[in-house]
Amino acid sequence: MGTITVQTHEEKMTLVREAISRHSHDGRKALMQVLQDAQNAYGYLPLAVQREVANGMGLSVAEVYGVVSFYSFFSMTPKGQYEVSVCMGTACYVKGSQAILEKIENELGIKAGQCSEDEKFSINACRCIGACGLAPVITVNDDVYGRLAADEIPAILAKYKEA
Repeated sequence: MGTITVQTHEEKMTLVREAISRHSHDGRKALMQVLQDAQNAYGYLPLAVQREVANGMGLSVAEVYGVVSFYSFFSMTPKGQYEVSVCMGTACYVKGSQAILEKIENELGIKAGQCSEDEKFSINACRCIGACGLAPVITVNDDVYGRLAADEIPAILAKYKEA
């Protein structure tokens, strides 16, 4: 089994500064790559990181925030080791995804958009996963679960709680 290395804030910020330096010759068009590198270092993009990117790239914080808030793959909140995404698109919603979301929230003790204190789980209520034929659908990271009923949720989450 491998060793888990926990990086300090300063070690993570060093990675952000290295990304800025590595892409500085590309100017503004490198912003997306720098933000991706920063999110890889932190797991999300807190305001302090956005400020560092803005300062390092000669941009305003508003410009950086605009990009971060526009693209759904950037997050301004911490994500858990296991991100549980509940599809709330029309097909899933009609087939009971609201009850599934509520069951997940009850099981994990957090609401959609939050991360558990141990950083093991986060919940994301999303618009469409793209698996309408399997409605209602959830994903846990890359694992897809379809045609669900709320009473199946505890067994699904148990697999990840034990991991």
